[in-house]
Amino acid sequence: MLASLALVLSTALSATAHYTLPRVGNGADWQHVRRADNWQDNGFVGSVSSQQIRCFQNSVAGASQTYNVSAGSQLTYYVNPNAYHPGPMQFYLARVPDGQDVTRWDGSGAVWFKIYHEQPTFGSQLGWPSLNKGSFPVTIPRCIRSGYYLLRAEHIALHSASSAGGAQFYISCAQIGVTGGGSTEPSNKVSFPGAYSASDPGIQININWPIPTSYRNPGPPVFQC
Repeated sequence: MLASLALVLSTALSATAHYTLPRVGNGADWQHVRRADNWQDNGFVGSVSSQQIRCFQNSVAGASQTYNVSAGSQLTYYVNPNAYHPGPMQFYLARVPDGQDVTRWDGSGAVWFKIYHEQPTFGSQLGWPSLNKGSFPVTIPRCIRSGYYLLRAEHIALHSASSAGGAQFYISCAQIGVTGGGSTEPSNKVSFPGAYSASDPGIQININWPIPTSYRNPGPPVFQC
């Protein structure tokens, strides 16, 4: 009986240490965000070669609605409950090809470009702006073409990342419709899986000792208009 209770408590504590990214704007959980495979257990993706590294889905399951946003404006991506682990927040966009259904498009191929990544502050330890936060603002580039996009939110937990495979990826993809855009076609597009290696210095890193004095985010540079 006591052993069973200990197992339940251990499982509960493990679950509360993890999190999902289920919501954008003023919508409900999983209304505009594709329901990730961790929606019940708050788990993470541990392999950069897994298909789940794209949108944390083993198969395409579109959200019921698409969130509309103007190019150049800001929207908020929410974490449930909070981003409890140290590491960077990153955002990517992928434009849905004209004529295809945003709820069915799988985002495969070199179609993703990065629009934001977070850098730590340096000192006696790394300070991460996202740590223990429940929401993240992200600006949609003003110059990209109008249309439907997948917005990929990714928080990389680095507390156990000193060996290959130790980083934890918390991911989801929102369906958004961008209006009022420009005509710029971003470069440096990548695919998921494919964009990362388990040994990338921003993925395999000991953030505890010796304390790093620099940090290189994995993936391509941030797209600028």
